[in-house]
Amino acid sequence: MPKVSETDLSERRTDILRGARECFVTHGYDGATVSRLEKETGKSRGAIFHHYRNKETLFREVAHRDMLRMTELASEQGMIGLIRYLLEDPELADWWGLRVEITRRIRHDEQLRKTWDADQQTLRRAVTARLEEQRDSGRLRTDISTETTLQLLELVLEGVMAHLASDRDDTLLPEALDIVEHSLRVQDTD
Repeated sequence: MPKVSETDLSERRTDILRGARECFVTHGYDGATVSRLEKETGKSRGAIFHHYRNKETLFREVAHRDMLRMTELASEQGMIGLIRYLLEDPELADWWGLRVEITRRIRHDEQLRKTWDADQQTLRRAVTARLEEQRDSGRLRTDISTETTLQLLELVLEGVMAHLASDRDDTLLPEALDIVEHSLRVQDTD
């Protein structure tokens, strides 16, 4: 039996996660049957479940990887930048659908809830650090606490997610995000 390199195994896991993510987004958790997962990933059930113990474990890993990506984006671009990215990037545009599925599942999956809560705290720390950096550099208003600003941005994110989930027109969302961002910035008095 030929030995498989760690790089090959990592690429297989990544391929499985990419296909599984698409399947969960398209069909939801319950609709992501093993045969659909096989079709979307291009892998057999044996290959999928060799790397991920079961569908729950696979879903948890997909959710966790998405949150890692969201945290990375929020660290680099801030929460408004993250939301803009979600609206503009075709690969992430469907993230809201996965997030809806995650919030539905956390009521029934204790391990997913623990991972999700930890990931949410990591995201909050990243956004808080970004807000503090912006405040210290003089770009963010100081008359609003960081905690309040964070809460506002979380509400905006949730509102955008609800808006997208309801399949409403999103053409004015970038302009609305401009208004939110502008309201939080220090205004030039010149």
